[in-house]
Amino acid sequence: MLKRFPRQSRQFVAYAFSGGVTAVAHYALLIGLVELGGVDPVPASLAGFALGAVVSYTLNRWLTFDATRTHAQASWRFGLIAFGGFLLTGVLMQLFVKVAGLPYLPMQLVTTLIVMVFTFAGHKFFSFADREGA
Repeated sequence: MLKRFPRQSRQFVAYAFSGGVTAVAHYALLIGLVELGGVDPVPASLAGFALGAVVSYTLNRWLTFDATRTHAQASWRFGLIAFGGFLLTGVLMQLFVKVAGLPYLPMQLVTTLIVMVFTFAGHKFFSFADREGA
């Protein structure tokens, strides 16, 4: 069905879908750890990010990017970009929640938007070497 739309539109829809599923996994773990498990929001956010990274790799490799790299080549590259996103998530959540004292859930939304820009560009041009972005 999506094949009839321009490539960039298909890629955007696939990325948005993958991101939505990834966000559900991330936020479910985050909220569960904080609200049910009494875990501090910063490490809970990082645990959610790690789970989301696994979901994101699977869905984006399969749906979003027309990857030119093998799984072996793409996985370590994805891991490197994901590690950058992990560090950025930790720093932002620490600043927003611990230093500024802001509520964790709205600040996770802000953090997610910032990290999403970084990771999309990194995955498009580095992890998967998308045919059009290569």
